[in-house]
Amino acid sequence: MDPKPSLRSGRFNANRQNSSSSSSSSSSSLLSKTLSDASTQSLSSILNNPHGSDSSWSGWWSSSTAVQIPEFAPPSVNKTSGVEVSRSDFASYVSSISDQYSRFEDIRNHSNNENKESKERSKEEDVIDRHERAGEALVACLREVPALYFKEDFALEDGATFRAASPFSTVAENTVLQEKLSQYLDVVELHLVKEISLRSNSFFEAQGQLEDLNLKIVEGCSRIRELKETIRLLDVDLVDSARQIQDLNLTRSDLLALQEKLRLILYVNQSLAALKLLVTSADCAGALDVTDDLKHFLTGNQLTGLHCFRHLEDHVAAAINSVNSILSAEFLRVSVSDAGDKDMVILSKAKAGIASQRNEEDNEEYWDQEDTVSFHDQLLPLIVGLLRTAKLPTVLRIYRDTVISDMKTAIKSVVAELLPVLLGRPLDSDFKSGDRIVDADGGGSSLANKLRSLSSESFVQLLGTIFKIVQAHLLRAAEVKKAIEWMMSNLDGHYAADSVAAAIAHGALTAEISSAADGQSGSFSLPTQKNLIKVSPATSSSNLSKNFRTDVLRENTEAVFAACDAAHGRWAKLLGVRAILHPRLRLQDFLNIYNVSQEFVSATEKIGGRLGYSIRGTLQSQAKAFVDFQHESRMTKLKAVLDQETWVEVDVPDEFQAVVDSLFRLESDYDDDHSKSIVNSYNGVVVSSAEQPSQSVDGIVDTSGQVDNIKTKNGHGKSSAHLISFRGVGYHMVNCGLILLKMVSEYIDMNTVLPTLSSEVIHRVLEMLKFFNTRTCQLVLGAGAMQVSGLKSITSKHLALASQVVSFVHAIIPEIRKILLVKVPDARKGLMLSEIERVSQDYKVHRDEIHTKLVQIMRERLLVHLRGLPQIIETWNRVDETDVQPSQFARSLTKEVGYLQRVLSRTLHEVDVQEIFKEVTIIFDIQISDAFAHVDISTPQAKARLTCDIQHILGCIKSLPSAKLNNESGTPIAGQLESLVQRISAEPDQ
Repeated sequence: MDPKPSLRSGRFNANRQNSSSSSSSSSSSLLSKTLSDASTQSLSSILNNPHGSDSSWSGWWSSSTAVQIPEFAPPSVNKTSGVEVSRSDFASYVSSISDQYSRFEDIRNHSNNENKESKERSKEEDVIDRHERAGEALVACLREVPALYFKEDFALEDGATFRAASPFSTVAENTVLQEKLSQYLDVVELHLVKEISLRSNSFFEAQGQLEDLNLKIVEGCSRIRELKETIRLLDVDLVDSARQIQDLNLTRSDLLALQEKLRLILYVNQSLAALKLLVTSADCAGALDVTDDLKHFLTGNQLTGLHCFRHLEDHVAAAINSVNSILSAEFLRVSVSDAGDKDMVILSKAKAGIASQRNEEDNEEYWDQEDTVSFHDQLLPLIVGLLRTAKLPTVLRIYRDTVISDMKTAIKSVVAELLPVLLGRPLDSDFKSGDRIVDADGGGSSLANKLRSLSSESFVQLLGTIFKIVQAHLLRAAEVKKAIEWMMSNLDGHYAADSVAAAIAHGALTAEISSAADGQSGSFSLPTQKNLIKVSPATSSSNLSKNFRTDVLRENTEAVFAACDAAHGRWAKLLGVRAILHPRLRLQDFLNIYNVSQEFVSATEKIGGRLGYSIRGTLQSQAKAFVDFQHESRMTKLKAVLDQETWVEVDVPDEFQAVVDSLFRLESDYDDDHSKSIVNSYNGVVVSSAEQPSQSVDGIVDTSGQVDNIKTKNGHGKSSAHLISFRGVGYHMVNCGLILLKMVSEYIDMNTVLPTLSSEVIHRVLEMLKFFNTRTCQLVLGAGAMQVSGLKSITSKHLALASQVVSFVHAIIPEIRKILLVKVPDARKGLMLSEIERVSQDYKVHRDEIHTKLVQIMRERLLVHLRGLPQIIETWNRVDETDVQPSQFARSLTKEVGYLQRVLSRTLHEVDVQEIFKEVTIIFDIQISDAFAHVDISTPQAKARLTCDIQHILGCIKSLPSAKLNNESGTPIAGQLESLVQRISAEPDQ
């Protein structure tokens, strides 16, 4: 293998030193000669000629492959004549020279472009073009020379690099590679020379400019030396004396300023001593005046640089904090703490009233004019001081928390003081032992259990005392609110109006400084804060005062709101502790708790201006629970009464007639006062789920289901009336009807005293009426009373009494609707009216079904008698039959009709009886005439007997109440029977 090529004069000289080269082929000798000749001339023309005859130069255009030197052979003499040459025959040649030709075209185009541009551009354009074309030669160089040789880590010592650069193994191939490397070197040299030529002019221009700059610098330095000398001469001759005079004036000014500083130091020192004395003696107004002066000195930069007053800001801040603490404590004492004496007085009166077993009305006015003026005079200097320091909003927030805590503590103290006294009272005569709930495991000593152990009356007394305590505290808080509002806006003409206005302005500025300093997230000295205010956005003094005033009034209002909310929360908590007991109370007992709570809510809302959503929600939920429990107990009671009902007529006590008269009187609508009187007399009905049905219910039904001798409220005996009168119409009543009437009146009372639950009460009334109607229908029409009440049968008397009860309820439903809908909102009245109308219609249908059942009973009895009619008629055709009396069929049928008439006439209304017997008459007429028309009457005796029966039946029918109804309407009575009689009479005897 040949040794590494050496670089010499930009050419590679290949000297063959291997002794084995003498044995190479003739083609190798020719190649060596060609390379030797090429070392003395430029090979660019040969390399750039794509049509070179020597195929060995094709190795120059490939950096990775070697082109084998073809063996020259004599051309073939055997040519095929007549063979056509096509383009495809040159495909191998074209592919072999395509790379060299493309390279040649690129070089030629590049050269032509350079020549053309050099001719067209002028000298100035040529300079610009050289700058623009700087680097193009290097790019072309990179394009012509393989990238392998430009790698930063190119080193032939590296095996991989060497194999990539010299992939050939034969001497010939290595020789070609050496020539290729020489060509690459020429290309690089050529392009480097072009790049240098492009930059040579700029280099020489820069060198000339640098020389000019050096000359100018030397000239400038000499002029500076001349000027400095001139200035020195002027200072000596003109300026020194004038400057001496100026220095003396400055010294005099400094001495005068020093004298003022010493006087200021003396004043500040005296002010500090006075400030300590004023703070110690709690003279807040004087202390604030002194602190304002000191702050003025600090903000005026008059004490800047004085080391002896470096802690003055801290002293002033500490003094202001002390003053604020004194003012805050005094404000809280006057506003809150002094109310303790009033609480003790109220508690003492409450204990005395409990001990004496009487409720005394407290008509004392908490605030009179003199008290108000005195209270305002106490608050005025405190509020002015807090306004000056801008701490009034902060103190009002503390005051709000204090008022809340004080309110809770006061209520807790009332409960702790009165609870032992109330628990020690003897039980009321009408107080049920079951109302007190005490844990058997010893847990009854807890506060919640003690509150549950109170009777309703004792609990109302506890609530009343809490009401007075809360009212006293809220009135005091309201007076504080009024005082602050008065001082902030209504001091025109008052002696302190100017002081308050100045304090508001000063406090607004101080608050603005504090907020600006807080916004900068750092601590600032007073002078810095003054500068901060100067550079802050322009804000007028009136706007600052307005914002500050708004802040104070907002916090003032929130304090009263918070106190009111705290009172509402505690009251609602007390009601919540006894939530399990209140639904079981009597109406009057629950109404007492409900009323005192409503009065509490109204009074506190009026004083505090905050709506009591929490306590109103608690009251509403407990009132709903009360209505639900009362309804559940009444439904249980009504079911027990109905199951025990024997459907026997009872006397109507006067108290029930009074209920009807008071609730549904003709001359005027229902009024609240009368309802309240009924509520006051209402003793309540609470039936537990374990109560046996045999127990008496309001004294109406005893163990046998009969009526007791009930005493009326006026002390007289029971009423002798057998009817209950409504709108001039009397109704026979049974026990369950009276109980239903009583329950309806109780629901009306609930609707009156609990107007917010009117819709709930109406739904409960409708549910009770539906149940009564449905259960009555099951017991009477459905014969359910035979199983639950032990009746052997359901008679017409039972049906008539059931009809009377249903008719009475149907009659009073419109009056119930008119009374109950008074409290219902207009938006819901339409729905309620439709539901009530549906219930009323159900009662009407039930009554009609009872009347239909009565008619059906007589029809069934008629059919029973008609089944025995053929045997009776057979006896009529006998010759020996001479009896012309009505048959057993006619006598039995008319007897039963007469009995039904007597029963219904004593119980039902006349119009109902007429309608019932009208239907009975029609049935009798049709059924009897049809039966007689199909029988065989062949003898005169039979015709006479038939005529007698028909006449007997017609006489009975004409005596019925329906006869009058038919006569008035013009309808013939039993027309078919009369026609049958006439037809039989007209037929000749056989």
